[in-house]
Amino acid sequence: MKKTRIWLGVGIAFVVLVGAVTGTGWYLAHRLDRQVRTVDVFAGLEERPEAAGDAAGAMNILLLGTDGRTGGKATTGSGATASWTPGEQRADTMMLLHLSADRRSASVVSIPRDSWVRIPGHGNAKINAAFSQGGPRLSVQTVEKLTGVRIDHVAWVDWAGFEEIGDLLGGVEVYIPETVHDSARHRTWTKGTHLLSGEEALLYVRQRYGLPGGDLDRVKRQQYVLRSILRGLRQSVDPKNPKKAYDLLDIITRHLTVDSGFSGGDLRGLALDLARMPSSDLTFFTAPVAGLGKEGAQSVVRLDKREGRRLWAAMREDDMASWLAENPDVVTGGTVS
Repeated sequence: MKKTRIWLGVGIAFVVLVGAVTGTGWYLAHRLDRQVRTVDVFAGLEERPEAAGDAAGAMNILLLGTDGRTGGKATTGSGATASWTPGEQRADTMMLLHLSADRRSASVVSIPRDSWVRIPGHGNAKINAAFSQGGPRLSVQTVEKLTGVRIDHVAWVDWAGFEEIGDLLGGVEVYIPETVHDSARHRTWTKGTHLLSGEEALLYVRQRYGLPGGDLDRVKRQQYVLRSILRGLRQSVDPKNPKKAYDLLDIITRHLTVDSGFSGGDLRGLALDLARMPSSDLTFFTAPVAGLGKEGAQSVVRLDKREGRRLWAAMREDDMASWLAENPDVVTGGTVS
C-alpha cells in the first residue's frame, strides 16, 4: 500500500546527526557529497523577496516531506528531478525553518498541507499541490508569494527511510493523553506512553480522523514526533560509536534531497549550529489559521492573513522572539492530542 510520507523531520534530523558525528571529518564530507541528491531549484526564479537588512545572516530553509520513494544513484545538475515525479507526488508536509542571525534560536513553522493559497501560474489550490504541479521550484515560488520571506535553501525527503530510522533508534517515544480511534486505518491508540516502531510512528503521524482538530492536530503530531526523534538522535549518537553514526547517516542521506547550492560544508555548519542550540530555543508551531472550509468538494484550511502578515514580517526581520512573546499559546507543547 502506498504510504503518505507526511513530515520533514529527517531533514533536520540529518543535520543534527552530522553535527553529532562531525569528528569523522573527511569521511562524512565524502559520503555527503556522494549520497545526498541535489537539484537546481533557484535558477530562473524571478520577482523574489529581498532579504531584510536587519536579518543579514539569518537563514530560511523550506523543508518538504513527499509521498514518493527515492531510489538509485544521486542525481545532480540543472536538469535533475531526483525525488520529484511530475503529477505523482505532493508535499504532504511543508515547514519553514528559520535560524536567527546569531544562531541562538530557531523556529519551525508548519504550513498545513490543505492551506488554500494561490499557486503561481496555476490559480488557487491546496498548497501541497505546488510540488505536484511544479516540483520544489514551484513550492518555493508559492511559499515566497504567500509569506514574502526569501527562501535560502530547500530540503526534502521521502519516507521510505523513516521506519528504518525509528527502528535503529530503538523506537520513538510518544505520550497519548486520551484514547483515540483512527477509523481510516482501524487503529486505536490507547492513553499512555508508547515506544513506537518506525512503522507505528508513521501511522501515528498520519492520523487525522478521530482527532479533535483533524489535520491541524496531525500537524502537531508531526512536530511532536520530530522533537522525539531529535531527542533520540542526541541521546543515541555517540562519536565513540562510529558504526551507529554510520548506519544513521547512511539511512538519512539515501532519502534526502537538497538544492544544489546547499553544499556539504553548509550542511555541516548548520548541523553544528543546531547541535549547540538548547532544545528550549528550538520552537515548533503552526502558521496562524482562521478556520476550516470547503472549496467545492475539497476540505481546506483558511490561513489567517492578518496574523500571518505579522508572523512573516517578524521572520523577514529576524525578530521571531517578539512575535512569539506576543503569541505564546501557538507553540506546540510537550503533549498533543
